[in-house]
Amino acid sequence: MIGVLNVTPDSFSDGGRYVRRSDAVRHGIEMRDQGADLIDIGGESTRPGAERVDAETEVSRVIPVIRELAAAGVPLSIDTSRASVAAAALDAGAAVVNDVSGGLADPAMAGVVAEAGCPWILMHWRGHSRRMQDLATYGDVVTEVRAELAERVDEALAAGVRPDRLVIDPGLGFAKKAEHNWQLTRRLGELLTLGYPLLFAASRKSYLGSLLADPDGTPRPAGEREAATVATSVLAAAAGAWGVRVHDVRGTVDALRVWAASGAPRLARDD
Repeated sequence: MIGVLNVTPDSFSDGGRYVRRSDAVRHGIEMRDQGADLIDIGGESTRPGAERVDAETEVSRVIPVIRELAAAGVPLSIDTSRASVAAAALDAGAAVVNDVSGGLADPAMAGVVAEAGCPWILMHWRGHSRRMQDLATYGDVVTEVRAELAERVDEALAAGVRPDRLVIDPGLGFAKKAEHNWQLTRRLGELLTLGYPLLFAASRKSYLGSLLADPDGTPRPAGEREAATVATSVLAAAAGAWGVRVHDVRGTVDALRVWAASGAPRLARDD
């Protein structure tokens, strides 16, 4: 279970809530206490259409929070696509790199991860936020995402990253339309055949808002998509996902405990 901590003013669901260091640290500790295994700290919004910030701004947002949370014993990952930010975060106490670009945005990232020997979450990605939805064109989205993730894995291994350090992420919402996200959810087993742990990150995303739209077509606001997020997390766990990345840790932990206690079998995989 990964808890989301955005220390940005413009993230799509909680932008601005944790800009103050004290608020961010308090929330990170709260999510840890609620059952999160890892707190994922991001200093740059990756919502569709977002403009990039420079590396110095990103570092100034995340490093002070990482230092305080690490000192409090909170396990941390850094959500960044920049090698320099990842290196600074690892030095400050982060233990995992969560790279939404899968190493494509910064060729130096693989070297940073290989040298650190830390886990690296490789997400499927086709371009930066400002234009990524223009790249949401697929024949068979699952086949293409699987092939492109396999390329990212191969490049990571060639750069010296150990195979047991890699996690894959299908990148729901990143260069994906709603129908693509649902296809990936339904056929998650095909991605698992790559042989790597898989992170499922659907929390509060716009395709859930569209599914839950009002009769007039108004999407459900991001903060009111938690029940749908919990449902996707249980589906992902049942399909064999290694982990889920969520904003509402307590609700998701509760639902996963119920699912585990029920003894319900995992869903059949498409091996």
